[in-house]
Amino acid sequence: MLNAILIDDELSSLNSLKQKILQHCPEVKIIFVSDDPKKGAGAIEELRPDLVFLDIEMPIINGFTLLQQLTYKNFELIFVTAYDHYAIKAIRFSALDYLVKPVEIDDLKNAVNRAIEKRNTAKANPQIELLLENMVTEKMKFKRIAIPTNQGLQFIKVDDVIYLEASVNYTRFHLTNNEKYTVSKTLKEFEEMLPEDIFFRIHNSYIINKNYVEKYIRGEGGQVVLSNNIVLDVAKRKKAEFLKAIGY
Repeated sequence: MLNAILIDDELSSLNSLKQKILQHCPEVKIIFVSDDPKKGAGAIEELRPDLVFLDIEMPIINGFTLLQQLTYKNFELIFVTAYDHYAIKAIRFSALDYLVKPVEIDDLKNAVNRAIEKRNTAKANPQIELLLENMVTEKMKFKRIAIPTNQGLQFIKVDDVIYLEASVNYTRFHLTNNEKYTVSKTLKEFEEMLPEDIFFRIHNSYIINKNYVEKYIRGEGGQVVLSNNIVLDVAKRKKAEFLKAIGY
């Protein structure tokens, strides 16, 4: 059973979420509900919940400012937003969950199940600290990314990623230290997350870090040789765009 706090300045959204949790998430016990972010922050410090549902856009104190002010951050966090917020990329980089209003039942249940799983395997939530770190990074140029693995979460530096490789519905990260991590997310999901000025999808199966390109070999699409001596094909349809991206 997860003790949960709900914070949202819109009463209608707050009540709707509360009812959906009560009806569809028996694993969650709601211990505090508030449309006042200041009171919500106080309740988090005092009650120390296992799970917090937090609206992003709120007057006076938004969700990120609230998190920065907390001393107690040992809880699972699910953001709630009314639209595709500019910070969704930072949230996804931190492997945190978010729900878009109006909240769909299946999305809610899936997010709660992930929170339960994470709560059972970890005593702290470093993802919140990673999120706050990324939020204050200049121009949202995130330095680290949290990726879910079979063992839990792995936090890696973006600059350490040489390339990503698709494997059906999984993605394999190849790092500068020769370590590899397989993640149960598609390459498309990471293509949308990673900074376009550094990473380029050269093929249906590969996204590369342009900083690790050692050589380009001419051909129908051509090939790239990366710093770890791996040779990857460039798709014919990507050739012109890729050569422009590397300033060729």
